[in-house]
Amino acid sequence: MTTQRCDVLVIGGGPAGSTIAPLLAQKGYAVTLLEKAHHPRFHIGESLLPANLPLFEKLGVAEQVRAIGMEKWGAEFNSPCHDHSQSYAFADAIDKSMPMAYQVMRSTFDEILIKNAARLGVNVVEGCLVKQVKFLPKDSGVEIRADHDDGRQSTWQARYVVDASGRDTLLSNQLKLKVRNEKHNSVAIYAHFANAQRETGREEGKISIFWFTHGWFWYIPLVGGITSVGMVTWPYFMKTRQGSSLEQFFMDGIQRCPALQSRLANATMEGGATATGNFSYTSNRCHGNNYMLLGDAFAFVDPIFSSGVWLAMHSGEIGADTVDAVLSHAQIAPQALKKFERIMLRGPKEFSWFIYRSSNPTLRNLFMAPSDKFRMRGGLLSLLAGDIFGKTPIWNSIKMFKLSYYLISFSNFKRTRDAQKRRQVIIQRDLGVESSISST
Repeated sequence: MTTQRCDVLVIGGGPAGSTIAPLLAQKGYAVTLLEKAHHPRFHIGESLLPANLPLFEKLGVAEQVRAIGMEKWGAEFNSPCHDHSQSYAFADAIDKSMPMAYQVMRSTFDEILIKNAARLGVNVVEGCLVKQVKFLPKDSGVEIRADHDDGRQSTWQARYVVDASGRDTLLSNQLKLKVRNEKHNSVAIYAHFANAQRETGREEGKISIFWFTHGWFWYIPLVGGITSVGMVTWPYFMKTRQGSSLEQFFMDGIQRCPALQSRLANATMEGGATATGNFSYTSNRCHGNNYMLLGDAFAFVDPIFSSGVWLAMHSGEIGADTVDAVLSHAQIAPQALKKFERIMLRGPKEFSWFIYRSSNPTLRNLFMAPSDKFRMRGGLLSLLAGDIFGKTPIWNSIKMFKLSYYLISFSNFKRTRDAQKRRQVIIQRDLGVESSISST
């Protein structure tokens, strides 16, 4: 078995890997990308953010993404505790230059990205599962061993390895860096539907979020008349499935959300339902000697604000500059690594503050009746658009939003506590139990 060589080996051909690999190839490095599957392959996470669009231009895929995407001009939130829905337009964010994004079929979107990587000079190898990364002595690089799906085995030696393996978290597992968030574990069940109710014009492509007692649903219109619907719920509710099929349990969950059920009254499920653990986690570090972690290989948070693809691709963009500094510009490498670490921590941190409070009555009320005092609405929209890494002055607005949350929670403590008690009563009634049940 011969050993192949490259400057940088990238593990995983999703959005993170297919971003960093071509950017490094354009800087003159010999880059190999190993992807365990063959594209196109199914993947969830179909809603993109406006902040993605400039990066599509940089990668040279903007026209291809536009051709396959459903235009997404905003987002809508629906709460069972309110008699109205609340819509947000990205055009109302503080930075007016990013008014829209896309909803995409991930199988097609990811195929565009990985083919673009090959076009730009990356050695792309599909059907190749990395089994082990060995760090060589005296800081002389890494050795990567992988199995091909035709039974062959291969070995590569590289100066640097990038883990973009997504939720496989290959290096984080190998190096024991992974820390699961025990307070925010959930399960996602999802399917595609034909003939779901759509709005017209620009409103057709907006993503809709529906809260219900046991979690929340996404509703993502895609091209071709297909709508992606997913239920994110807590493990205690999954235990009530008992003997029912996954599809029936999913449809029973939809019936608990009348606003969503009405949109699916004439729809048919295409291809059955799929379930996946939605466990939030992070890693103790995002880089070390001759390696870095990108996107979900570093951290994963609940997808309620559609941040996954953007955080993955942005980490790939910043990661490319960082690897270049480490391999070719030693004098700026320490500063580049500090910047990379700061950015990798910021994304999950900023989104998580909202995610982990999304079932709290106070935060839900703030979303359903947004105030624009101190530009809070504009700041919130900027965050929802993914505009958290640039120079847009959103942070005073976000601070005021958080301060409002804490002040309202404190002043309405009894009301919030009573609302949470009522929710527990509903949960216990639905589950048919008398004991107290904890949930996030």
